[in-house]
Amino acid sequence: MGKSPRHKKSQNPRAIALDLLCTVTDAPIGTLNDRISAAVSGLEARDKGFVRALVAETLRRFGQINDIMGRCLNARKRPPERVAWILRLGICQLLFLEVSPHAAVNTSVALVGCGGALTGFVNGVLRRVGRDGPAWRDAQDAARCNTPDRLWGRWCSAYGSAAARKIAEAHLCPPPLDLTVISDPERWAGKLGGVVLPTGTVRITSGGDVTRLPGYGQGAWWVQDAAAALPAKILAPKPGDRVLDMCAAPGGKALQLAALGAEVTALDVSRKRLRVLAENFNRVGLACRSRVADCTHPVESEGEYDAILLDAPCSATGTLRRHPDLPLLKHNLPVTGLVQVQSMMLENAWRLLKPRGRLVYCTCSLDPAEGEERIATFLAKTAAAALDPVQPHEVGGLGELLTERGEIRSLPLHLAELNGIDGFYVARLVKLSGDMTFPGTP
Repeated sequence: MGKSPRHKKSQNPRAIALDLLCTVTDAPIGTLNDRISAAVSGLEARDKGFVRALVAETLRRFGQINDIMGRCLNARKRPPERVAWILRLGICQLLFLEVSPHAAVNTSVALVGCGGALTGFVNGVLRRVGRDGPAWRDAQDAARCNTPDRLWGRWCSAYGSAAARKIAEAHLCPPPLDLTVISDPERWAGKLGGVVLPTGTVRITSGGDVTRLPGYGQGAWWVQDAAAALPAKILAPKPGDRVLDMCAAPGGKALQLAALGAEVTALDVSRKRLRVLAENFNRVGLACRSRVADCTHPVESEGEYDAILLDAPCSATGTLRRHPDLPLLKHNLPVTGLVQVQSMMLENAWRLLKPRGRLVYCTCSLDPAEGEERIATFLAKTAAAALDPVQPHEVGGLGELLTERGEIRSLPLHLAELNGIDGFYVARLVKLSGDMTFPGTP
């Protein structure tokens, strides 16, 4: 008799979701969606969707779930971490995913994997949640409960308490699927059953496997949030311009630039992510040069560039709808550390820009320290740099996305009637001369 595989992949959606959640805090930033895709690759479409919903909603409602779980536990006798995640999954199903109580409780008990005290413990807690949990849930302040104190305080300081609450409420809703199309967005919106946003992005309500949607195989479009499409849109290179895209992978912005006729060089610190970028370019039928580079160090280049796009590493708090694991990650750099990285990259980018060239700096952070304050500091110490204000017509007439100085500051509360938008900061700079005034520059 042949031996069975030592590591047979689970086909149980709840067990897959549990394994993903048990490792979520130690995972690298921005990898959750890829890890889910790999974990569900052998499942039927319905089960794939269920795993995604289990993981995403458990993380989105983490604060509420923990509060409810805590009401049922003895603070001096906490369960093992895996059992705590089993309870969270069960509570999520009972209170937020409308799974029948019988199925939610019994399948959670089965995940314990042994008899005895822990099995009875999980059964008892979830039966109490099934009985008392709906009233507890309805009495919670969901927006506040699911937002870490550090983020709530920063958003209140930056935007006011009312806007902070709307941002937090927006993060509780699943994100839409946004597409950037190479041409004729109205036609593709019709084919895909979507709408064209004022900025030109096609937004669709269809879920499921995007590779099966019309136009994917022929490279007519790629997935890209409406806010993420704005930096390349306002950089607006002319055909033949030499354009540098720093921190480019997985390549959505580089694709936009190439589609406009620019000669694009794409840099990223990750060789693996650059392979994804190359795959995306091959599918769409566009070309760019790419290479591995750490942009916190001076970048080797054959001459200066007409335009540069720097999508700098950041806290990514504007994308919590898409990355609900972010508040739990252990490997997040503090904002102060990220600001140092952003400053180094911005200065290295500036050195590669031609006089009269344009540089777009952007982050998907809601923190002004990574956006408005970063650019204000750069402008104050760089005599050759000037802000080139973005005009309302460049963002589809959505003046609410612009600051008084002409920067883009999108918030998840914007476009609420169309299911929102990611939080982004974007500034466009112009180089007035070749002079550099960085402190310490010879």
